[in-house]
Amino acid sequence: MADLKALAEAIIKGDQNAAADITRAALDEGTSAESVLNNGLIAGMDVVGARFKKNEIYIPEVLIAARAMKMSMEILEPELVKAGVKPVGRFLIGTVQGDLHDIGKNLVAMMLKGAGFEVVDLGVDVGPEKFVEQAKAADVQLVGMSTLLTTTMPGIEKTLKALKAAGVSAKIMIGGAPVTQAYADRIGADGYSPDAASAVDIAKAFVA
Repeated sequence: MADLKALAEAIIKGDQNAAADITRAALDEGTSAESVLNNGLIAGMDVVGARFKKNEIYIPEVLIAARAMKMSMEILEPELVKAGVKPVGRFLIGTVQGDLHDIGKNLVAMMLKGAGFEVVDLGVDVGPEKFVEQAKAADVQLVGMSTLLTTTMPGIEKTLKALKAAGVSAKIMIGGAPVTQAYADRIGADGYSPDAASAVDIAKAFVA
């Protein structure tokens, strides 16, 4: 039988080739796509997230693990669709207007995918109208906004107000270097996360 522990280990180590090979072998042997996802990819990324939070590993290691996970997901996704496996939630994410930084956002998006979320990534420099339009179109449960600059922080508040005015019921999460819990409380955001691993924990709690 396919060794899904070895798959989790390949994800943790960021071994893209091993992750892809084990994923293919597991599916060929008849292991369900859902089992490969839960006991291989998600199990591996959970360990990565926990280690990242404890400062045992850093952003480069997380990115390498996320790339290995992405390789496996490309093989797994068509099988998950065929099997009718639903994502744990839909998450819309973007960097707010005026800000072109995306490393933090990309990290959060990758780790959310690793946790079983469907992620709609709007990229950088995203205006409030685009957030509103896509939140409605994709029928998301969660919206995540990121910024790295203090000068673009007002974009978070502006977008949050636009989402609420448009009747979007999704939970709104914010993060980025200048963002704090106090700021999140002040503008009425539902969640604040200081790092990617915590963002995944908060998102999971919202959809539980």
